[in-house]
Amino acid sequence: MLSHAQDLREFSKDGLLVEAIQQGFRNSPLDAKHKALCEWAEKLTLTPTQCDRADVDTLRAQGWRDEEVVSAAQIIGFFNHLNRLADGLGIDLEPEMRA
Repeated sequence: MLSHAQDLREFSKDGLLVEAIQQGFRNSPLDAKHKALCEWAEKLTLTPTQCDRADVDTLRAQGWRDEEVVSAAQIIGFFNHLNRLADGLGIDLEPEMRA
């Protein structure tokens, strides 16, 4: 979360928003559209077999285009894949981020 938070801080130019998201996106000032994407990203990460067409319909209802949903799925899946490989092999990808 630390390295990605820095990227978001630079992209958004809103350090307070980033800090709020780090504390939990559900209680952050993110708009409904972005909270819906975060909800889906969490579901896709933790319980992918429970994802279905209704999830995509929810994202569409919040204003996400199909191309954006596919891109998000690819990015979420890519990071999940890398994290699982690193965890499974005992690789510390960012030793400077250790607690």
